Amino acid sequence: MRPLTNTYVFACAFTFTLWNNIQPTVENEFIANYSNRLLTNVPKNIPVRTQVLDLSHNRISGVSISEFIYLSDLQVLNLSHNLITVLDFSVFVFNENLEYLDLSHNNILKVYCLTLACLRHLDLSYNKFTALPICQEFENMFHLEYLGLSAMMIRRSDFRYIKHLELHSVFLTLGNFSLYEPQSLTALNTRSLHVDFAANQNFSFSLLYDGMSTSENLKIVNLIYTLSYKYFPSPPLMLLKKIKTTALILDTVDVQWAIILQIFLLIWYSPVEHLTVRNLTFRGPLGELTKYDFLPLLSSLEQLISLDGSMKALTLEHVRNKLYYFNQEILYRQFSEMNIANLTIYDAYMPHMLCPNRTSPFQYLNFSHNALTDELFQNCRTLMDLKLLILQRNKFESLLKVSFMTSRMKSLKYLDMSNNLLRYDGADARCQWAASLTELDLSSNQLADAVFECLPVNIRKLDLQNNQISSVPKGMADLKSLEELNLASNRLADLPGCSGFTSLQFLNTEMNSILTPSADFFQSCPRVRELQAGHNPFKCSCELQDFIRLERQSGGKLFGWPSAYTCEYPEGLRGTELKDFHLSELACNTTLLLVTALLLTLVLVAVVAFLCIYLDVPWYVRMTWQWTQTKRRAWHNHPGEQETVLQFHAFISYSERDALWVKNELIPNLEKGEGSVQLCQHERNFIPGKSIVENIINCIEKSYKSIFVLSPNFVQSEWCHYELYFAHHKLFSENSNSLILILLEHIPPYVIPARYHKLKALMAKRTYLEWPKERSKRALFWANLRAAININLPIAIEANKEQSDVTHT
Repeated sequence: MRPLTNTYVFACAFTFTLWNNIQPTVENEFIANYSNRLLTNVPKNIPVRTQVLDLSHNRISGVSISEFIYLSDLQVLNLSHNLITVLDFSVFVFNENLEYLDLSHNNILKVYCLTLACLRHLDLSYNKFTALPICQEFENMFHLEYLGLSAMMIRRSDFRYIKHLELHSVFLTLGNFSLYEPQSLTALNTRSLHVDFAANQNFSFSLLYDGMSTSENLKIVNLIYTLSYKYFPSPPLMLLKKIKTTALILDTVDVQWAIILQIFLLIWYSPVEHLTVRNLTFRGPLGELTKYDFLPLLSSLEQLISLDGSMKALTLEHVRNKLYYFNQEILYRQFSEMNIANLTIYDAYMPHMLCPNRTSPFQYLNFSHNALTDELFQNCRTLMDLKLLILQRNKFESLLKVSFMTSRMKSLKYLDMSNNLLRYDGADARCQWAASLTELDLSSNQLADAVFECLPVNIRKLDLQNNQISSVPKGMADLKSLEELNLASNRLADLPGCSGFTSLQFLNTEMNSILTPSADFFQSCPRVRELQAGHNPFKCSCELQDFIRLERQSGGKLFGWPSAYTCEYPEGLRGTELKDFHLSELACNTTLLLVTALLLTLVLVAVVAFLCIYLDVPWYVRMTWQWTQTKRRAWHNHPGEQETVLQFHAFISYSERDALWVKNELIPNLEKGEGSVQLCQHERNFIPGKSIVENIINCIEKSYKSIFVLSPNFVQSEWCHYELYFAHHKLFSENSNSLILILLEHIPPYVIPARYHKLKALMAKRTYLEWPKERSKRALFWANLRAAININLPIAIEANKEQSDVTHT
């Protein structure tokens, strides 16, 4: 067996990938989407119960009956944007429920027909038919509503098989068009007709005239005529009686100005009520048309537009004038005097429009995306019926002049001045708006806080988004009718109050600079039903807690909650939704925090005071202070001494009540005989003139050991306590084993005061010598005690001892 080659592996991988790619996107069990899969054939694995099948945008070049025979429930089939060249309708003979069939944007040249009785939508547009592909079998498609066709020529006989069908829409794409027999379209029975003409050919105006005589709604795309005006076929006079069109759309029109006038004269006389012309380019030179031909056209138009006609609305969009020497004021006058209700001139580079000379029937004017300035309609008294005026994307700069413009428009209700350069600096002159104005759009301008001094008093809906407003000054505006206010994308630092907007119901403050919104907003604005305050840089702190709590109490009045409300500051909480931000009541309530801190402080002081009293801390502090002062004085008096020289074997600490035992037993037994011990006793070794504390410290430091004679009397002595404290201090400071405890009498634990906690600790941790009551055991006691303090003192000290004995003698 040969090993697998790289080519074979790649082929397998490609096959597997392709198999995965042709699996349908199943929205439910009845819909299968195979679009954009680079398929060259209809897949074999289409679910049997499929009702909607999308095979568009692939590379399928042909279809066969075997590919669809098992899809008996199929109702919708989209095969558009493929490479099919031949179509046989018998492929779908078993798809009896098929209602929608789209085969547009293919390369179909030939069709083999078959009646598909249930078909409602058939689209064969944008193919390569020479003649219209209408077969005799089409005459029985009584359910057909939409028919899309394509051809290079149209003859009168082409529609004979479908003239009895009541179609809703017919769409014709005429690429590389070469022939149109007049009155061919009039055989059609359709309410809407859409003709997409070739962009690189001269349009057949007979097709336009016949189309207007065929359907109520007519759309013509690519009405281009580059020939001279003298070749232009004028419309026949009898045509006006045949026109059915009431809504006409002309898209991408490029003709000479004189032809435009001719077409417009025809339309004005016709029943057309709505005319829309998009992408209009009128050009010159006028060729053989002289001024004697041109001026009568204008005169006829001027007389015509003053007459009552059927037209109600005229829309001109994306107009380009290439007739440079044309006097545009003549055109402006014709437009201004039109006897129609709605006029739209959009994106025409129009710098001006004249005020009508007489009372105008205009109710709707849209002059958006032009070059109009503040001089428009100033002191114009003839627009009394105007209700809607749209002037967005022009070059208006003065809001004051805009208000003067509307002051005489007694019926004006809606004004759109968005995307201009409007400013208002609080000029001395007061704004004068139309009293009827209820909706005003001033978005995307350069307005600041002063704009609230120049607003219509009866306004109900006001859009001020994307301006430079930083606050709403109190007392400046009194708009009692205002219900909707949009302040999004400004510079607000807080939510505005409603002192001047008592009827406000909807407020938008999104995308401002609000860090901490006011929590009392809904109290000052009780009628507000919806607040949009999201997408602000919220600072998640204690101040924001009240606003978050407000949302819970508002009953869903915050629009966009919670996704639009996230923390921006601090950095660690950025992106956290406000609903997930929580701080304790203690962290945010200053009064509660102070009371809690005060209580904790008092408790702590009480505990510390109790411990101090219980453990006698003041006494230890005082002793530490005396120890420190003694050491400091000793250092100042003898700065050259680096260390203390031992003079005694032991310092004896005892109660005065135990003095007899010390003098009669302890001292004689330790100082007598061979190897006598030098003891430090306060009665004979304290230096006169020094304080008792200094003498105690000096004796302890000059002694090798410290002997404490413990008894109930000892724990009752204050000075014994001092001596024990200082000895214990030496124990830890010098890390020495210098304490010797002699238990003279048993001490019950309850007798030891609480401040003697060091004594309790020493007795619990250290071994002590207990004074035996039996005399036979006392020899061992003295031997152990001598052994504990056995040390050779320096010679100088021994000499001092002998001298001291002589002195005492």
